[in-house]
Amino acid sequence: MKSGKAVGPDDIPVEFYPGHRRHLRQAKEDAFRNGDRVLYNQARNTLNKEIRVAKRSYAKKLENQFSANDPASPLTPPATPLSPPPALRISEDDIFNRSLELCEVPACFKRSTIIPIPKKPKMTGFNDYRPVALTSVVMKSFERLVLAYLKNITGPLLDPLQFAYRANSSAFNTIIPTLLQTKLTQLSVPSSICQWITSFLTDRHQLVKLGKFKSNSRTTSTGAPQGCVLSPLLFSLYTNDCTSTDPSIKLLKFADDTTVIGLIQDGDESAYRQEIEQLAAWCSRNNLELNTLKTVEMIVDFRRNTPALPPLTIMNSTVPTVASFRFLGTTISQDLKWDTHIDATIKKAQQRLYFLRQLRKFNLPQELLIHFYSAVIESVLCTSITVWFGSATKSDMRRLQRTVRTAERIIGAPLPTLQELYTSRSTSLPSKFAGVSGENSNDAGTVTPCIFSS
Repeated sequence: MKSGKAVGPDDIPVEFYPGHRRHLRQAKEDAFRNGDRVLYNQARNTLNKEIRVAKRSYAKKLENQFSANDPASPLTPPATPLSPPPALRISEDDIFNRSLELCEVPACFKRSTIIPIPKKPKMTGFNDYRPVALTSVVMKSFERLVLAYLKNITGPLLDPLQFAYRANSSAFNTIIPTLLQTKLTQLSVPSSICQWITSFLTDRHQLVKLGKFKSNSRTTSTGAPQGCVLSPLLFSLYTNDCTSTDPSIKLLKFADDTTVIGLIQDGDESAYRQEIEQLAAWCSRNNLELNTLKTVEMIVDFRRNTPALPPLTIMNSTVPTVASFRFLGTTISQDLKWDTHIDATIKKAQQRLYFLRQLRKFNLPQELLIHFYSAVIESVLCTSITVWFGSATKSDMRRLQRTVRTAERIIGAPLPTLQELYTSRSTSLPSKFAGVSGENSNDAGTVTPCIFSS
């Protein structure tokens, strides 16, 4: 520590401010408010001198502590009669081990406050809010330990077509703990952990907080709270047995988004429609509901004379047939061209160029402008680029690269081309994805893949 350097009082720990130095600090602040420059300088010099003395004294304490090999901090107050004796101190490890031993989660760790988070700029109903649960910080630590344990056990048994977890999903609220316990047992999870998870999900006390207002506390025994560490994995395990029974049908799951891809040969749609019925029945058995309002069907058929297919019906609701739809942020068209997706991508990137121009006007360093471009604009241009860039037309590639060149002129520095980014990302893809798109491509007969999204 350099004792000759003047240090501002706001940078000094509280320990350097006993009674008389607090008075000096208060005198300095009063002089500053009153505009008395002479008195302010005197108070500041006196206070800085006292602080230097305190720093030298503190440094001496540290030297003595290191010389005596004493691990205690010199700022730690001595034990008082009010401090609990060591025999009465209980660590978090003891609480958690006891909780696992009894297969029960303490009630205080199951309390949560629900905060409604808007999904849209304008709210029209309760469905426009996402209920995020604020839970115990200690419980989150416990959940992370159980999460690692569950992943280690269930990882090899998970459905390979379950591709991701989502942190917050309204479908978490529909989990039935008793059904989940049965599914976990079938996945070879020890019964004690199954009972502990059931205790974690049942008899939860929660209230809703909106601004300064709070609701009355209610007890619930259904669902997994949004915002808990375990909830995404528990939902994936809950839906793990939702799989296709026909080899020509692929059922893809991304958290609570489900997509059914059917390969229709020789006009036989029976397997595809039967799979849809089985999916609806599975959802009904497991207390899940298909959102038919957000469900669409897209038919990919390259025959010259395309026959009219009967509409798909789910729970007495007709599913609309569309020419394109967004699948995990990428717009897929029934002609398997990428014009629609590229148009939307360019429009979104050009809108963000405005913010880059504004930052340039504020004379931000070039390095920061490049970071902003990479995070805000390049991330949009490169979303799922390994899927669509290789099939894009030369005209579309030029339009995309024109956006990059505009950003280069604004920043005044060269930027990586989209072709370079596509090549680097394509070469780094895992080899296990290489044959997914070509599966069943050599089957004989009339091929009409039907994509169903819910």
